[in-house]
Amino acid sequence: MEQVILTEKNFNKLKNLVKKNEDKEIIFVSDDDELNRKVMEKLIVSVVLIPLFGRKDYMKQRNSGFNQVMAKIAKKKEISIGVDFDELVFSREKDKIFARLKQNIILCNKNKVQIKFIFGKIKRDNYCVKSLGLVLGMPTWMIKNLT
Repeated sequence: MEQVILTEKNFNKLKNLVKKNEDKEIIFVSDDDELNRKVMEKLIVSVVLIPLFGRKDYMKQRNSGFNQVMAKIAKKKEISIGVDFDELVFSREKDKIFARLKQNIILCNKNKVQIKFIFGKIKRDNYCVKSLGLVLGMPTWMIKNLT
């Protein structure tokens, strides 16, 4: 199935783009957490890619852009959570990004939400991706569906 990556910030324009690309797998990318939640609630998308770089953590918790409310919405609508593989490889703050990703994996595991790796410049084989998932703490049911 063909993939389309949408990065539109205006919700009305985004709604029209989703209608045009109904027959394709839609990946939505945004830094705005409120827009991510609104898209998950109201539009039909396959994957919501939440960037982990450039966020400021709070004093006693990480800001991963994903919470239990969004996890329940993703479970109900069967939306996968995307992880940008290039962000993991090229980032200067790998420790913070991996910590935020582990937090998202725990939330997805509790709510049975699938995680998908989205590849840009660097393409890895399935064996390496599944190994990374196991190291990060993904359960086996999540690892089986990684492609």
